[in-house]
Amino acid sequence: MRGEATRQLILAAAERLFSEHGISAVPLRDIGVEAGQRNHAAVQYHFGDRDALVQAIMEARGGESEVVRADIVAGLAVGGETPTVADVVSAFVRPLAIHIEPDNHYLAFLSMLITEEGGYEGRQSVHTGASVVTLRALIARLAPEVPVAVLDERWWVTLTSGVHTLARYQAAQQRRTQSTKLDVLIDDLVAYLSAGLVAPVVAGDPRAVVAD
Repeated sequence: MRGEATRQLILAAAERLFSEHGISAVPLRDIGVEAGQRNHAAVQYHFGDRDALVQAIMEARGGESEVVRADIVAGLAVGGETPTVADVVSAFVRPLAIHIEPDNHYLAFLSMLITEEGGYEGRQSVHTGASVVTLRALIARLAPEVPVAVLDERWWVTLTSGVHTLARYQAAQQRRTQSTKLDVLIDDLVAYLSAGLVAPVVAGDPRAVVAD
């Protein structure tokens, strides 16, 4: 129990420091100090290295979103009507918004991670979970007119834009410079991203050419 409590302290400290200073800029020793650990090697002892620590944060916080998202996806599957593109986008965005609360730095952390790594495609199995894989497959069925390569890129833009927008909203909220209600922001974000997914393909885009 003591070991698990220490792990949670380290995860909380790492999430906050990473979100404020960047993933690669924070020494692991500083995370241990922030977590109240006297042993300078406490982070390495409990997590091994920086990458494992980052993945642990994503598994913990991403798992919280996944529980909510899985329920939404299940509702789409058993509903009497065919889901819309907006339903799919909403199913991704809304579970992220649960992290907009005091002492939760996950959105800022994830936004920083995406910025540093140029996306999180390589970590999708950790962060997104099975339900997001299902949503991506559903989008393909709902937008068959969009070439696969184009839709792939637009889907990653949707995921990353959702994270960045919610992180920015939370930061503005903390600075008391945000007056828009969260539900209004989410509704508009879903409408905006949904329109982008099915927007007309640019003329001459080589990705729209199907090989013989």
